[in-house]
Amino acid sequence: QIQRALRTLSIPLERLHIMKGHMIEDMCKGLSRQTHAQAKVRMLPTYICSTPNGTEKGNFLVVELCQSQVRTLLVTLYGDGNLSPQMMYKIYDLPEGITQGEGEALFDFIAQCVTQFLSETTSSDTDSEQCLPLGFVFPFTCRQTQLDKAELLSWSKGFNCSGVVGKDVVELLQAAIDKQAGPDKEGEASGGSGWFKSRKSSQSAAPSQSRHVEVVALMNDTVGTMMTCSMEGRACEVAMVADKGSNCCFMAEAYLVETTDETSGRMCVNTEWGCFGDDGALNDLFTPYDQAVDEESSNPGEKRFEKMVGTLYLGEIVRHVLIALTAEKAMFTGTDAAVLKEKGVFTTQHLLEIVNNEDSITEVRRILEALGLQPSERDCGRMQQICRAVVGRAATLHATGLAAILSYMCQTRDLESLMVNVGVEGELFAGYSRFEEILLSVSRLLAPECMATILASRDGSGRGAAMVTAVALRLAAQRHAVDEVLAPLRLSRDDLVKVQALMREEMDRGLGKETNPSASVRMLPTYVTHTPDGTEKGDFLALDLGGTNFRVLVVRITEDGITMASEIYVIPVGIMQGSGEELFDHIIDCIIDFQTKQNLVAQMLPLGFTFSFPCQQVGLDKALLLTWTKGFSASGCVGQDVVQLLRDAAKRKRHLGMQVVALVNDTVGTMMACGYDDPKCEIGLIVGTGTNACYMEEMKNVGTVEGDQGRMCINMEWGAFGDNGCLDHLFTHFDQVVDETTINPGKQRFEKLISGMYLGEIVRQILLVMTEKDLLFQGKPCPKLQTKDIFKTKFLSTIELNGLALRQIRAILNELELDASFEDCVLMREVCQTVSLRAAQLCAAGLAAVVEKMRENRGVDQLSVTVGVDGTLYKLHPCFSNNLQTTLKDLAPNCNVTFMLSEDGSGKGAALVAAVADRAAN
Repeated sequence: QIQRALRTLSIPLERLHIMKGHMIEDMCKGLSRQTHAQAKVRMLPTYICSTPNGTEKGNFLVVELCQSQVRTLLVTLYGDGNLSPQMMYKIYDLPEGITQGEGEALFDFIAQCVTQFLSETTSSDTDSEQCLPLGFVFPFTCRQTQLDKAELLSWSKGFNCSGVVGKDVVELLQAAIDKQAGPDKEGEASGGSGWFKSRKSSQSAAPSQSRHVEVVALMNDTVGTMMTCSMEGRACEVAMVADKGSNCCFMAEAYLVETTDETSGRMCVNTEWGCFGDDGALNDLFTPYDQAVDEESSNPGEKRFEKMVGTLYLGEIVRHVLIALTAEKAMFTGTDAAVLKEKGVFTTQHLLEIVNNEDSITEVRRILEALGLQPSERDCGRMQQICRAVVGRAATLHATGLAAILSYMCQTRDLESLMVNVGVEGELFAGYSRFEEILLSVSRLLAPECMATILASRDGSGRGAAMVTAVALRLAAQRHAVDEVLAPLRLSRDDLVKVQALMREEMDRGLGKETNPSASVRMLPTYVTHTPDGTEKGDFLALDLGGTNFRVLVVRITEDGITMASEIYVIPVGIMQGSGEELFDHIIDCIIDFQTKQNLVAQMLPLGFTFSFPCQQVGLDKALLLTWTKGFSASGCVGQDVVQLLRDAAKRKRHLGMQVVALVNDTVGTMMACGYDDPKCEIGLIVGTGTNACYMEEMKNVGTVEGDQGRMCINMEWGAFGDNGCLDHLFTHFDQVVDETTINPGKQRFEKLISGMYLGEIVRQILLVMTEKDLLFQGKPCPKLQTKDIFKTKFLSTIELNGLALRQIRAILNELELDASFEDCVLMREVCQTVSLRAAQLCAAGLAAVVEKMRENRGVDQLSVTVGVDGTLYKLHPCFSNNLQTTLKDLAPNCNVTFMLSEDGSGKGAALVAAVADRAAN
């Protein structure tokens, strides 16, 4: 019978593995917005997103509601790594019956404790304006929606005050404190002297403080424990309370806490795991003894896990085992055991005294005799075994819950192994000598990938509450400073409407014959007058020259679609910087090589030429080179028609296999490439290293070209928008510094706010200022951050990836030799988001001006148009395209704009320009 009882109380390892799996499932349920309501492990967000970093300083008041007391503390932090906080505290006993009375009376009493405490610990020469922040430790289940907003879901632990469930407990406490501070309430705290039985307080002198108290944070005792253990230079990210009740909290990745809107960084989640198993998941582990304890409790069927592990219940479990064994005549056969029928007669304190004195049965005999039993030696031995089994099971179940949390943290942080500090406190932890040993060994067996270090909590959760409050104030001050730095980069809708209007003005100036020379948006005619209509057929060549490599392509257009073949050729530096004749001869040699390989030498094929250098186009196949860029300096070319230079080279080489019919830039090519698949594509947009746009304008509006019929594609060259000073109001200090260090200061100013070539540099300048202001990297100088272009725009794309673990952001920063904390990573992400959002919004404002102009030109209420887009920033950045489209929809609500990604605008697009020109000619 004894062995059978002991067997029911021991749990095999494989069953613990199953339980761990069930708990992880229930945790995921609790975090999901869809399944949160059904989850038994509630996973309540605490809105605590940071642990102490040692810079916190000031005076912080704490009030902690305990089982039968109110504990008040005044904690002074000195910003010294929190190594030597000064603390004063006082404990007040709760009046009889108050835990079952009106809620208002309970909160009034707590407020009176605060007033009494302050009157005894602060001197009279205080600044009455000074606000004293208060952290409130409230160890009951709440639904928290902010750090200082929490609605009580249910009372437990013997409390049942009326009028509190469903109310915001922070509001109730603040109202009670304000009532105490009222002019007619002076001295009331000391007046209720019958209530105040002060238990103990420290003797050290208090700092001078005023009485104006503001509740800034609410937490439960578990969270307070985690923050207490986060002091003295150790990061603690998990805390467990093994006390009358049982609970655990941990720092979860914020984006997984779907019940909040927080997506960056981490947030402490209060698991409320006491209810685990209320859905039947622990039925096979719930013994007849647990069943009996549950039925006698005030909440049968609820908090089943807690009833197996909480010290409020362990003595009762032992009592029911003894009742069963006595009935089976396996114990106390020669004595009257009626005393065991009394609830609460055998306490957890008795249990702990027995298990901690295993070597001797003297203690067991003393305890049992004190209860009125006359145990035999065998009874005493069996009593020891039962107590060991009950308390050992409680420790093992705590370890299983901990293993579930550690494995979950390891998985969601995408780590191969996890090393973490776990803060622990409570009667079972402090009172059972083997608790820590069992906790570590069992959790290690169940989660071998995780290595936990146990930190014993000192000063209960009160000190931790002061830390929560201190961290909240530090973060609030930091938030204010960060907002100040980023404010100039955050654009309002009015700002964007103004940019849209300015772009429209500059477009009109660029199209006007007289105003064109002074316009910052050049609005260059391209002489492309049609987009593809689907009837184009045949083989076309394309030549794409834009850098040290160039491509030659053949594009075959049939009824079945487009097929392409291409080859890349290199231009040696000697040729790039030699004579124009050498350069164009080299290009023709490469074209001949390509046509020979493709068996195309015998045919004369139309060729579209993408030439990505500044030109003044005077016809579809005639363009004067304005200047070389990108390291080219071939002589005899500037001011010449580049199409003619290519034709002349073909003549010199006696090559008749091609006919240059069109010169295009990559933006026009992008529009044409997409226009083949979507006839509504009449806009081209590039957002990559640089940015530009083109669109189909009515010929009658193009003052710089003769003729009024039809339409012509206009190459806006909008990167230079603002070069005349019209965007100066948007240029921040960061933009100016970036502009000054470019090779063309004062030029391409719109491009410098938007394109990939500059965003990384803007971010770097912001990081330098934030480091200077002690907002990043703890203000330590970062030599690598001083290096120009060290922060690539591709880092913005990676850092902003939704759900990217902070560990990965940290790895990116470590690559740059930046020693970043997790808070730094969260802030880095915000800086990147701010810069890329502004870029997308400005791009949208420019595009809104274009689509609205097209709509007005065509005299329609609603315009449907497609934009062909290319460029790495648009294609690879995780948020840019969405931010651009959302802003455009807002700024141009009467335009239905579809975006289409271009494939090879400068190759396929150039061939299509040639194909359309060939179609028109024929």
